[in-house]
Amino acid sequence: MSRIEQINALRVAVVDDEPLALKNIRRIVARDGHEVEAFTNPAQALQRMLQSPFHIVMTDIRMPQMSGMELLERIKARFPETQVILFTGYASVDDAVKAIKKGAFYYVEKPLTPDKILSVLKRAVEKLSLMMENKKLRNEILKKDHGRGILGISAQIRELIKVINKVAGVDCNVLIQGESGTGKELVARAIHSGSLRKEKPFVAFNCGGFTEELAANELFGHEKGAFTGADRMKSGLFETAQGGSVFLDEIGEMALSTQVKLLRLIQERKLFRVGGAKPVALDVRLISATNKDLEYEVKAGRFREDLFFRVKVVVIRMPPLREHKDDIPLLVDHFIRYYNRLYNKDVEGFTAHAMDTLMRYPFPGNVRELEHMVCSAVALAEKRRLRAEDLPADLRLLDVDTLLRDDLTTLAEQEKAHIIRVLEATNYNKVRAAQILGIPRTTLWRRIRKLGIDEIR
Repeated sequence: MSRIEQINALRVAVVDDEPLALKNIRRIVARDGHEVEAFTNPAQALQRMLQSPFHIVMTDIRMPQMSGMELLERIKARFPETQVILFTGYASVDDAVKAIKKGAFYYVEKPLTPDKILSVLKRAVEKLSLMMENKKLRNEILKKDHGRGILGISAQIRELIKVINKVAGVDCNVLIQGESGTGKELVARAIHSGSLRKEKPFVAFNCGGFTEELAANELFGHEKGAFTGADRMKSGLFETAQGGSVFLDEIGEMALSTQVKLLRLIQERKLFRVGGAKPVALDVRLISATNKDLEYEVKAGRFREDLFFRVKVVVIRMPPLREHKDDIPLLVDHFIRYYNRLYNKDVEGFTAHAMDTLMRYPFPGNVRELEHMVCSAVALAEKRRLRAEDLPADLRLLDVDTLLRDDLTTLAEQEKAHIIRVLEATNYNKVRAAQILGIPRTTLWRRIRKLGIDEIR
């Protein structure tokens, strides 16, 4: 199970190098009705996750074998939906901010009382429920109009949606290329939801999240007795997706031996389970994604050329966020709404100064980085409107850089350009634009008239 499937059967891992603390936390969580496994060594917890991922991981920060921060990073790299709760006896604001930026769900200060543990655990369960609900609603939307699940009004996103609409109805293999955080899986789901296979399963698999042996086992399944512990036959993800679509994320990370098996599957439309000699007929659509240059990987001998040509029948390029910055206000508004609901906050938006700082940032981590920034800002917000001070420190340095530029413009010109950006991002919805800008709607109307902004739409 690589993704959260049942919210009523939570698997929780507790990691702490102190046996007594570990025992107490495990008992409290188990009494709440969850399946709990305890580990004094973080490496053992990671190894166990490769076999059967946890929904929630509760871990101490200071441990001799591996810090909780490092464990957090490793978990989020392989299992982004797993909620990680950090606890420590040496709490600091800097560590809390760092933990949330790295994807932690919560940062808890010791001593840990039963009420404190159960309160945080309840919030994590609520987030998991909300994630499942959000995914279900998004899939329902995509079934009705597969282009609508992708947010953006820029020319790049409009062109992307146009390509998705074209390729969705053509039952061929698709390769999605783009930097990490650009939304490759979202595009893959949109293609599936617009295809004739939409009523059949969509199965996603991250090729970089498993060892070579586990990847083959997950993808192709195994026969009874194929290896020690294989006490029954197991169907792989390809069989599970029969009639539907398989999304192989980060296919460039796939081991060469697994590439051989995948090539055979594509060519023959049949698979062989691990330890099996009888082929299984298969009918699936393959959608792959990578942030690597596969042509370079082929030349370097790390990716098979024949497989490369099989998976790239149609290639879709994902634009990095720095190429469609006009979509930032719309994305920010969407994320604020989501995390307001998740954290029970009432944040209205960013100030004009903070939004301008975001617009100037190059976002090497793309939309995922933007989402994490908004998540952190909303989670720690003390006021209804977020300021530049609520953004990471490296973004605030952009303010100094702006003053050193040669292409300085007047305040009125900067104000006009920013108002136009926000209006375009909200499709000239003046109510939403005023909320994002942090000014009354009447003030926005007067500035539109004063600055001579064209309102024709």
